[in-house]
Order: sequence, then C-alpha cells, then structure tokens
Amino acid sequence: MINLAGRDILHGWGRFAFTGIGLGLLIGVTLSMAGIYRGMIDDGRVLLDNSGADLWVVQQDTLGPYAEPSSLRDDVYRSLRGLPGVAAAANATYLTMQVRQADRDVRVMLVGFEPGQPGEPAYLTDGRRLANGHYEAIADERTGFRLGERVRIRRHEFEIVGLTRRMVSASGDPMLLVSLKDAQEAQFLKDNDAIVNERARVAANPAFNRPAVPGLLEAVQAAQASNHFVNAVLLRLAPEADASAVAAGIRRWKRLQAYTRAEMEEILIAKLIETSSRQIAMFLVILSVVSAAIVAFIIYTMTMNKLREIAVLKLIGARSRTIAGMILQQALGLGLIGFVVGRIAAGLWAPIFPKFVLLLPADALRGFVAVMAICAVASTIAIRAALRVDPAAAIGG
Repeated sequence: MINLAGRDILHGWGRFAFTGIGLGLLIGVTLSMAGIYRGMIDDGRVLLDNSGADLWVVQQDTLGPYAEPSSLRDDVYRSLRGLPGVAAAANATYLTMQVRQADRDVRVMLVGFEPGQPGEPAYLTDGRRLANGHYEAIADERTGFRLGERVRIRRHEFEIVGLTRRMVSASGDPMLLVSLKDAQEAQFLKDNDAIVNERARVAANPAFNRPAVPGLLEAVQAAQASNHFVNAVLLRLAPEADASAVAAGIRRWKRLQAYTRAEMEEILIAKLIETSSRQIAMFLVILSVVSAAIVAFIIYTMTMNKLREIAVLKLIGARSRTIAGMILQQALGLGLIGFVVGRIAAGLWAPIFPKFVLLLPADALRGFVAVMAICAVASTIAIRAALRVDPAAAIGG
C-alpha cells in the first residue's frame, strides 16, 4: 500500500518544513514560558541558599524580609545569639532600588551584610571580598558592572571590588552587596533637608516643649536622624538544633516572627509568585489551544488538497483505518519537526531573556508528549473529512 503521507511530505517538503518551523517557534515560546516559571522558583530557592541562614527573624506579623517590608532594631541580634541551638546571628538589609552607573540606571537589590556572617556571598567569580568598612561593593554579574567601576548609591559612590554569580532577588533582580552600615544609611537615613524639616515640625509642636519633659525634643530629633534598623536577622543553627523548636521559642518569648527554610520557601513560591504563576499557566493554555488550531488547520488543508488521491485509495480497497493512520502520521510528523525546532529555539534564546529561564529535561519530555497529543487530536477533523470522501469521486473527476 502506498504511504500517502510520506509521498505527500516528499512532494511538498519545502512547505511542510516551513510549516514545521513556524509551529516550532510557537512551541519554543511555550517551552520558554514554562522555563520562566521554573526560573522564578529557582530564583527563590537560590535566594534562600545564598543567604546562608537556617532561620529568618523579622518584624512580628509580617512576611518579611522578601515578600513584605520588615523593620527591626539592629541590636536585636544580641538577644538571639545567646539562644540554645543558635550558632551565629547577623543583621541584614534588603532594598530593591535603581542605582546609577555612568549614563544608565540599573535595577538591583541592595543587600547589606556583615563580613564572615550569614548573608555574605558564598563565592566570588572575580575580585575580592569587602576589605574597607565603607564604599565598596560586590555585584552580581548580571548587573553588567565590571571590577573597578564606580556606582552611585544615594549620596555616595561605591567601587566594585568583587563579582559573583546567581545572587538574585525573588523577582530576579541581580544583587549589589555592600557593608551593613552603608546599606543602613542608604535605606533608613533621611536626607539633610528631610531631617531639618522634621526637626522644625517637632520643635513647633507644643507637646515637646513642656518644662516637665526635659530633653524630650532632643531625644526625638536624634531618633529621627538615626538609622539603627535592619530588615531581618539571619540565624545559623547548630547541627543538632531543631529549627521549628527554635523558631517557636523566638515567636513566643521574643515577640518576633521567625521562619524556617520550609516556611520561607512557601512564602516565596506559594505567595510571592502565585499571581505570576497563574498568568504563565493561562499563557500556556492559550498557546496550547493556538497550537492545536494551527495544526488542525494545516492538516485539514493538506487533506483537502488530496481528496482525489484518497478517493482512489478507497476505490482500490484501502480501509478507513489505513487512511486515518496516514493522516495521523502526517500530523505527528509535523509535531515532531515542530518540537525539535521549538526546543532548539528555546535553548538558543533563553540566555538573552532578562529573567532566568530554566529548561528542565522533564518539562521537555512533558512538552513532547503534549505536542504529540495535541497533533493527534487536531488531526481528527481532517480524518473525519477524509472518511466522508465518496470513492466515486475518483472516477467522476
């Protein structure tokens, strides 16, 4: 029996190949959307890994420091360091902001950490660690900064002394890491004009000028000019310590919120990127429907162009199952070409995406199965049309 699908593909191989490439680009976009979702999850996990913490202590009743703002006094870590099971405690600040580099703005997460403590980058790809107490920074490679460059943060310029990789926020913004004191100043210290205005407002308030409260005005003004706050305290636990038990004790006795690694991962993945994951899921559904419609239209058009050949096959005794198999074979061949092209395209353009795209082999396998299933379902329209062909059409012309 003549393989009509194979002969038709060979006869119009150019049209079939270009159709497969077009479908492949659409499949590549679908795989990239799945890769973006995987990348968002990986960004959240990398953020937690790079912090070097087992527990995150933040302001009570907040989901800080990554999903919500959190503010703590920077002396809280002292009371936490002495708790049973705590091996190290360190302050940290996190602030997403625009920094100025030459003639361009770069969006980064500004991180303040204490050298040698949780929060410090685990490794550098180039340069050195912070040596001076002020005005030095370590940058993630995706910021585009180079060693020796100077970056303006608020009122001061910082020199890039080290480079690292995959230090990103939960939203994929690359990190710029500076000393804790510099980060506190950038985030919490008000500018001079704001301090002067606040002092004038306080001085004009009669409540602060009563003789019965000496020194209250000066105390309020000093507090307004201070920057003794942090966003979180990162705790590293002893190997034998139970993270859940330590966190429960902090919540009960310190009146602070403490999150374990599992709880923080739940916040980042289930809450912070929930809306984005739903959007990506909707795009995947839409792209799948569009792909099915394209395949159905292409296979139906190809089938309609060879109705006479199908009628001849019926006339010489070809069974309906044989004809349906030929059309299905053609649809699956188109899907195979499209998937191969799409996977190659997704791998080529993934590195140039602004966000991290993680293409997993398991996702590619599931995508292949989905493409084959979509092609098989889409071919049913053409199969039904072919099976309704009257064998007499081969004679009637």
